[in-house]
Amino acid sequence: MTVYRDFEQPGRSEAVGANGMVATSHPRATLAALDALRAGGNAIDAAVCAAAVQAVVEPTQTGIGGDCFALLMREGDTAPTALNGSGWTPEAAGLHWYRNNGISEIEVETPHSVTVPGAIAAWEKLVLDHGRLPWDRVLAPAIEAAEDGSCVPERLARDWGKQVGKLTRNPEAARLFLFDGDGPRAGVIHRQPALAKTLRAIAKGGARAFYTGDIADKLVKTLRGHGGLHRPEDFAEFSPEYVTAISTNYRGFDLWECPPNGQGIVPMLMAKALEGFDLSSWRSVSVERFHVQAEVARQAYAERDLFVADPRTGKIPVDWLLSDEHIRGLRQNISLTGRIANIETVLQRPHRDTVFISVVDRDRMAVSLINSVFEDFGSGIACEKTGVLFHNRASSFVLEDGHPNCIAGRKRPMHTIIPAMLAKDGQAVMPFGVTGAHFQPFGQVQILTNVVDYGMSVQAAIDHPRMFARGDTLEIERSVPEEIAVGLTKLGHRVTRPENPLGTAQAIWIDRELGVLRGGADGRRDGIALGY
Repeated sequence: MTVYRDFEQPGRSEAVGANGMVATSHPRATLAALDALRAGGNAIDAAVCAAAVQAVVEPTQTGIGGDCFALLMREGDTAPTALNGSGWTPEAAGLHWYRNNGISEIEVETPHSVTVPGAIAAWEKLVLDHGRLPWDRVLAPAIEAAEDGSCVPERLARDWGKQVGKLTRNPEAARLFLFDGDGPRAGVIHRQPALAKTLRAIAKGGARAFYTGDIADKLVKTLRGHGGLHRPEDFAEFSPEYVTAISTNYRGFDLWECPPNGQGIVPMLMAKALEGFDLSSWRSVSVERFHVQAEVARQAYAERDLFVADPRTGKIPVDWLLSDEHIRGLRQNISLTGRIANIETVLQRPHRDTVFISVVDRDRMAVSLINSVFEDFGSGIACEKTGVLFHNRASSFVLEDGHPNCIAGRKRPMHTIIPAMLAKDGQAVMPFGVTGAHFQPFGQVQILTNVVDYGMSVQAAIDHPRMFARGDTLEIERSVPEEIAVGLTKLGHRVTRPENPLGTAQAIWIDRELGVLRGGADGRRDGIALGY
């Protein structure tokens, strides 16, 4: 018997469609991507189209000054294709330079936090290698949104207003993103003519128009004017990289992720460890489930902070981390009667700002794509003449000689944005992802276990109350009952209620039995899933 949601309670039903589906965190992006599918484009065209639109209409979260990762899986593929679109540091960014200049931390609102933005090069590579539509057609809706303007939705207006201080500290960013010195009210139309001009140049000249020539010169001049080490060749010589996706099995499903320098290994560690527990014997919102997931996560994040970095500068022990022996050791550390007292970890700033896009087309190509400027409005440094605001991804580096994630020239930092793909019997069944930077692995595992262990629809799995444990803090959303908080506190957890909802998620389930697609998008932002 089918179990339906309670239609008298707040919430939404899953989206359904037979020919294609898109799920994003912004209605305009979902509509633009759906139009791309209906115009003959495939899932890659639609995903990049959505990412470009969101780079205009969700500037707190993403932009062409940020990075991108993607997984795509066609019918007949035995593994996803993975693209790493994370940018590198300037060649001059050696540890010695920072030490000689008395810098002990990469502060987020400085040019030293800015790596070369990888998104534009990644988008172009995906469309040219795997898409069907012309490049300029894919970017057209984003250009229109920048030129004609876009209404600011409620959640975005709220987040935007919290960053007035950051934007005020950079006059160019203030002129681009503030309204009489303040954030926008919900419903205000935000126009970005300079960004529209930049996007038109990219639509005509390709990614090369962004990484070389007049646009690149303006970007480098802006960064160097703030004290950055960037040079034109750092932009001109950058390119994204196809990488080999990594996977682990969870209760008969294959969970696919991008390899390091991303943190995709963290949800894999968590899933393998959790497979040793019968989660479904506990309620989905229970002290037992939340405690076990917290204890698994705290260990997995600690190992991320010790090992995950750019594999081009040192070997990452992926096979050992995912080995049965190592996972067994993680499980053995967990007690159902109390919290692990001390777990070594390297604390990172709590960045939470990214967009995730899920698309499946008529031919059942599944795409999981994620794009980000890291913090709200990234570094807060903008190039007014191009409309580009720079991310602050290099703030994830450490300045500790010998650490795998120590900063160096032309190096990519440990990266938080991770698309995910779930497959079964060699076929994609769910492209999915969760935003929220460090929260992303934890959020992915909550979605995964909600679907696999508790049999939830993708929308119910997304709507479900969330928690997040890393280091010494256990955050639980306000939708989690107080008695759960009390029970977790008795086990030794330091329970807090987060200021913001924990991440946002999108997912599409490929229902092969009925031949349809079932989609979900997160109400924690203004997400919407649509199919046709």
